[in-house]
Amino acid sequence: MSSTIQTTSSERFARCVEVSKRVRWDIDRDVIRGRVFDLTQKFLPDGLSKVEELNFLTTEEKRFLSQIQGRTYANVFALVERYIDAKILELSRDYALGDQNALEALVRFTDEELKHQELFRRIEHLASEQALPGYTFAWDPNEVARAILSKSTWAVLLLTLHIELFTQLHYKESIEPDENLSPLFKDVFLYHWREESQHAVIDELELKRIDARMSPEAKDRAVDEFLELVGAVDGILQAQAAADAKYFLATCGRSLPDSEGDEVRAGLLKAYRWQYIISGASHPHLLKVLAGLLDQRQTKRIIDALATLS
Repeated sequence: MSSTIQTTSSERFARCVEVSKRVRWDIDRDVIRGRVFDLTQKFLPDGLSKVEELNFLTTEEKRFLSQIQGRTYANVFALVERYIDAKILELSRDYALGDQNALEALVRFTDEELKHQELFRRIEHLASEQALPGYTFAWDPNEVARAILSKSTWAVLLLTLHIELFTQLHYKESIEPDENLSPLFKDVFLYHWREESQHAVIDELELKRIDARMSPEAKDRAVDEFLELVGAVDGILQAQAAADAKYFLATCGRSLPDSEGDEVRAGLLKAYRWQYIISGASHPHLLKVLAGLLDQRQTKRIIDALATLS
């Protein structure tokens, strides 16, 4: 039985390598192509930004708020990909003298994540050149990575699978269908999605490999750590929502009443929680994976904890 599972996993890693070679892209040649952002268009679609719920804002203000959110959206990916790269590089050592399909798949994964980090740094630079001063994204990616990597590999891989599943969901259901987005911003996430698709497969394979070695007690602790990581992510989202609201209120061109300023802050936090926690936590495939790894009690703990953020 274990031999069959190993063969199947090796074949799936080989498929990831094949796809990686086929969809390979270059930042300048394929994505940026000498372009700048079109500020007459949104960055994030309404399904992600939730700006349509702030009905006291003008059309132009909603578009501006979507651009601020889009800038943060790219920066958050740059932030989390630092820890993902480090963890996948660590796991690749397990295959150095073993399954070479797996080794190549994980090495390609790390190479692609390094490229994604560079892409998002470039996008932030382009956005900063056109934006009004005052925007802040103060998180140190190395500090955040150290905090996340202090947790168990199981918890880190589950968080990573969650992120890479919602990446695909956001692109296919919200970004791709919206014809009113900045073409450059849309292309950034088209090409990002093309490589993230196989990353999610690798996350799941590695999560299941690690899970098979764990005792029930270790898994209980890992569930605790995963929930701690989600709480830490939510802390980042709360602080960034406040920072983005402050920037918007200072630069939107008019003075909003305090009550509307409070609604902007609450609306941003709601949108960010949807983008980075809820949309992934409710993903059908993540729920299927959890059902295969956890007992009902453990699954309920995760679902109940995440429900409090909805």
